[in-house]
Parts: sequence; structure tokens; C-alpha cells
Amino acid sequence: MPAWLPRAMVLALALYACFQLGSWAFDQLIGLLINVLIAFFLALAIEPAVSRMSSRGMRRGLATFLVFLIVLIAAAGFVVLLGSMLAGQIVDMVEEFPKYLDSVINWVNQSFHTELSRVEVQDSVLHSDWLQKYVQNSATGVLDISTTVLGGLFRLLTIFLFSFYFAADGPRLRRALCSVLPPAKQAEVLRAWEIAVDKTGGYLYSRGLMALVSGIAHYILLVILGVPYAPALAIWVGLVSQFIPTIGTYLAGALPMLIAFTVDPWYALWVLGFVVIYQQFENYALQPKLTSRTVDIHPAVAFGSVIVGTALMGAVGALIAIPAVATLQAFLGAYVKRYDVTDDPRVHGRHQQRGEPVLTRLRRSWRTAGSNEGGADRTAPGSIRNVPDRLGGEGSSQR
Repeated sequence: MPAWLPRAMVLALALYACFQLGSWAFDQLIGLLINVLIAFFLALAIEPAVSRMSSRGMRRGLATFLVFLIVLIAAAGFVVLLGSMLAGQIVDMVEEFPKYLDSVINWVNQSFHTELSRVEVQDSVLHSDWLQKYVQNSATGVLDISTTVLGGLFRLLTIFLFSFYFAADGPRLRRALCSVLPPAKQAEVLRAWEIAVDKTGGYLYSRGLMALVSGIAHYILLVILGVPYAPALAIWVGLVSQFIPTIGTYLAGALPMLIAFTVDPWYALWVLGFVVIYQQFENYALQPKLTSRTVDIHPAVAFGSVIVGTALMGAVGALIAIPAVATLQAFLGAYVKRYDVTDDPRVHGRHQQRGEPVLTRLRRSWRTAGSNEGGADRTAPGSIRNVPDRLGGEGSSQR
């Protein structure tokens, strides 16, 4: 056995063990890493506001705390408005449920000539096996729901703590990161950090403006139709449609459609039509103007980045995909050398003509053939006709 073989085997086993240990640790810490990534992008989003407040003499920690306090108050207000709306709507639906049930039973009796009554339907539903099984499963699943809620609250707390430290200790973090890099690399890292702050802040700024415009437009529609809880529904549509990419608009329009349906079924169709028309207006008129200076990426690139982010990290990846791609595009754009484009018609989608057009050549050939036949008929008898050489040289042999 060679002397190096035992050492090579031990080294290979050690590398394999390290790889397995790293894979196990990564699987265990993937949730924490995603939370840290979300916290980092949240810190980048509030970085402009914190830096502006700290430049005016306020301590950076206090400025970060005030920004987070404003965000929490706005989020709590939105949740309270939405919760009160849903609670009131549920109470109204429960109070009106006997009337709905009576109308449905009357329609069934008239259409199918049956003799159903509300008391019989209620008794059959209350004493059904599937309802009892559902109640039992719900009772056993209360603990799981409580665990999920507590886990979500702990995750939110983790994200807020990390984002607070990232934003409050931003200069110290950048200094610590640059201290292990040479001066040339330090400039590149700081430049990438600045681009990330600009693109992430610009993305949230543009989305906030579009959410405001969308909320105002849908609020006007809901007030005209007389749909209850118009302010809360408008805020719901504005926020969900802008901060959930791709399907956010249609997901946000489902709740106003449902509540409008309880008022009048035709109102739900009006809301659906307005949602579709406004989505087209936003895609082709509003969004390009608002995002041209903040997140200037092609719609196809944005759509593809959302799909990739969703496949990699779910809803979190869909949310941070667009600012991440915009940051990468802006950072790489400085290192791509560009040249002036020549004035070629093919650049604008027009094909360059080579020689004469086909129709012109066909017309000329047809006229030439007609003139040759006329000249041959007018030749005197006994004269020899010149046959072209391309017909096998028969003309030269006859001559």
C-alpha cells in the first residue's frame, strides 16, 4: 500500500463528514437565514429615512426606532380596520343567514317541486356526521393553530430585531465588512451597498405611490356603488395589489367582489371589470412612469425574477426578487462596455432590401419574354432563329 493512500482516505472521509455536517446545519438554519435576508432588505428599505434623520443630528438608534414605530402603527391600524370590517361583515352575514336560507329553500321548492323547510335542513345539517367530524378535528387542531401563530409572531420579532440592528448599526457593519478587504474591493462593496439602498428604497417608494393611487381609485368606485367598508377595502386593494407581485391585483379584488356581491350581484361584476381595466392602465401607463427612475427593469425580466424567487423561497422570494434583480442589473451595468449602435434599418425591425424586389424582377422577365415572342413571329420566312445557349447549344449547331 502506498504511504499516501491512508492519508488520502482519511482526508476524503473528513471532507465528506464536513459536507454532511454543513448540509445538516444548512437545513436546520434555512429558516433563520431567510429571516436574516428579509431583515437585510427591510433595513435597506428604511436606510434613506434613517440616514436623513441622523444627518440632522438625531442619534441613529433613535431614528431607527421612530421609523419602526411609524411602520408598526400603520400596520396595526390596517389590521384593526380590516379586522373590524371582517368582524362586522361576519356578524351581518350571520344575522342575515336565515333570510338567505329561506330564499334558497323557496327557490329549490319552486324549481324542483319539493317541500323542504328550514327547520328540517338545519336539523339535518346539525346532526350530520361530517359536521361532527369537522368539529372534532377543529378541536384537536386548536393546539396546532396556536403553535403556528406563536411561531409566526416569533419570526416577526426575529425579523424586526435583525433589521433594527442592521439599520441602526449600518455604518459599523459596513466598516467591519470593509476592514477585511483591500482598498479596491472596499470601494466596490460600498458602491454595491449604495446601489442596493437606492433600488430597494425606490422600489418601496414606487410601490407605495401606486398603492395610494390604486386605493383612491377603488375607494371612489366602492363609494359610488354604495359598498360598505369602502376605506378598509380600498386600503386592502392598494397594499395587497402592489406588494404581492403578479397575482396581487386579482387576489386583492376578490374581497371587494365578495362584499359587493352581498349588496347586489351586479356590483360584483362592476368591481371585477374595474379591477381588470385598472390593471391594464397600471401596467401600461402608471407603472412605467413611476418606476422608470427607481426600478428600471423590463417587465419580462421582472416577471421572470418573480417566478424564480417564488420557486426558490416562496412568497418571500417573490417579494424581494424585483429589488434584488434591479440591484444586480444596476451594479453590473457599470462594468458592461456599451457602443453606439449603427443606423441600420434592421435595428428598428425593418429588413434591408437586397437588389430589386421579387415582383419587379418577375414583371421585367414577363415583358422580356413577350417582346421576344413578338419579334420571332415577325421574322421573315427562311431566316434562322437564334436559340439561347442555355438550351444545350442547339442554336450554334444549327448555325
